[in-house]
Amino acid sequence: NAAPAVNPEEEAAYKTFFETKANPQLAIKLGEDFLKKFAESRYREGVYSKLANSYLATEEEEKMFAAGDKALELNPNNVDVLALMAYVMPRRVNPNSLDAEQRLQKSERYSRQAITLVEAMQKPANLSDEDFAKAKNDKLSMCHSGLGFVYFHRQKFADSATEFEQATKLAAQPEPSDFFIMGIDLEQMKRFGDASAAYGHCGDLQWAWQDRCKQKQQETKKLAAAQPQPPKQ
Repeated sequence: NAAPAVNPEEEAAYKTFFETKANPQLAIKLGEDFLKKFAESRYREGVYSKLANSYLATEEEEKMFAAGDKALELNPNNVDVLALMAYVMPRRVNPNSLDAEQRLQKSERYSRQAITLVEAMQKPANLSDEDFAKAKNDKLSMCHSGLGFVYFHRQKFADSATEFEQATKLAAQPEPSDFFIMGIDLEQMKRFGDASAAYGHCGDLQWAWQDRCKQKQQETKKLAAAQPQPPKQ
């Protein structure tokens, strides 16, 4: 089959969109305009993928989920989108909503699919071993973090703590909320010393709940001193 004809206007529009880095509002405008003008473009998957990240940056989460779904319709094995959806979705689940478990199941499926794909990846020739390992670990961290939240919602605290431990070890810059929820998991398991350590990590990071982490660190430190810690499960 002959290769599709190149549309110079489409190529230029996609290049401009793709190279827009630090301005998510502009990226959204360019991406939405591109999809209206070139509705059948071969670049649709890439546009939807970047739009998902841009919508997240502007806190338009429902649009992020919609763009992510569109990208996965075009390529169900898009690792970047799978990891992003797996990471964000369980953080936005309302446990009282009728579709809560459905969303958790979807997030869990995305996490496990992305983990399988990432672990099977072959290093591109243009990437160093160090950069490739970092890229893989960042995606794996997002997936394990998502699973941690899934298990937390289900009150499977031991499984949740295990996933958050993996997520924080793999991430180049661990997410503070992962340490915080891991602390809650460990408290529920009465592993107060480990909980205090987790809260200590999130208390060392600059974020909205830093003071709360420090308070929880001191509370669980006292509990650990007053009560023997059960063996790890």
